[in-house]
Amino acid sequence: MPGPLNGLKIVELGSIGPGPFCGMLLADAGATVIRIERPGVMVDRHDAMLRSRMIVHLDLKDAQDQERLLDIVQDADALFEGMRPGTLERLGLSPDRLLARNSRLVIGRMTGWGQTGPLSKAAGHDLNYIALSGALHGIGPSAHPVPPLALVGDFGGGGMLLAFSLTAALLHAQATGQGQVIDCAMTEGSGQLMAAFYSYMATGLWQDKREANIVDGGAPFYGVYETQDGKFVSIGAIEPQFYTLLLQSLGLEDDARFADQMDTSKWPELKKVIASLIKENTQAHWCDLMENTDICFAPVLSLKEAPLHPHAKARNAFIEVEGILQPAPAPKYSLTPMAPPRVPETVEMPSAHNS
Repeated sequence: MPGPLNGLKIVELGSIGPGPFCGMLLADAGATVIRIERPGVMVDRHDAMLRSRMIVHLDLKDAQDQERLLDIVQDADALFEGMRPGTLERLGLSPDRLLARNSRLVIGRMTGWGQTGPLSKAAGHDLNYIALSGALHGIGPSAHPVPPLALVGDFGGGGMLLAFSLTAALLHAQATGQGQVIDCAMTEGSGQLMAAFYSYMATGLWQDKREANIVDGGAPFYGVYETQDGKFVSIGAIEPQFYTLLLQSLGLEDDARFADQMDTSKWPELKKVIASLIKENTQAHWCDLMENTDICFAPVLSLKEAPLHPHAKARNAFIEVEGILQPAPAPKYSLTPMAPPRVPETVEMPSAHNS
């Protein structure tokens, strides 16, 4: 069986960022995802986020193409879009009109700020949305925050949350026959990703500044260190028994400065000691010494290096689609394994029939 969502039909109105990522997740899981693009838009067949899609070109400002869209929606399970609030309404394709054609339809609306609120009509990007949720403030060195690619807003707090919320609402629709509209905002999605840290701060376990906490680069036993050959390694020896192994591997087990793991006043000094020791040898040396141990260690690999790691190969974590290397569909299902991805396919729609 080609994935757990096999049998679902989902319409994706073309967008960038979180929308295509959501569509990729749903298509990987076996759903039939039909992506609507404007006429003349060239689709990159080798864009991993567009894999396993059917591509249909429609002009949503044209009445006949709107009817074609409604024909597609009539027997669809869900539709999602990433336009600015009010755009669908101005096109004459409001959720009310879509639900009138198909009352079971689940409609996901993905934006940065949300459908309502004082910023809802403003332009923005991932960086702006995670800045407002508190997520950006906590990432980077003490001197200034650092953009974490687009992982926190667009993908984690955006596309992945949209895929989850669509699936949740689809379960409800299957049980009740009722569709609904989902207001999915990256500000709130990235805020959800920060739930643990808001809790830690409320209970006194987190300082509201960077490089001052266990998992933000403040602790000497949880961070990234440069090696002799200009590469990097990651160390996450949080638990006391793992911390002990780290000290032993570095020859620091008898150094009194490291006796109290949680003495934060000593952390800056201890980070310098560990950084100096790690810099004395290459990444390969530290891999030989620490990898596959309970130190909680891994080399920091580039996008070119990651697919070549033995663990990635053993797990088939990457796949080639028409010669383009990309992450394989995940996770791995025991009963409903996912089919290998394929490049997007453009299809022609028949003429609409008005209803």
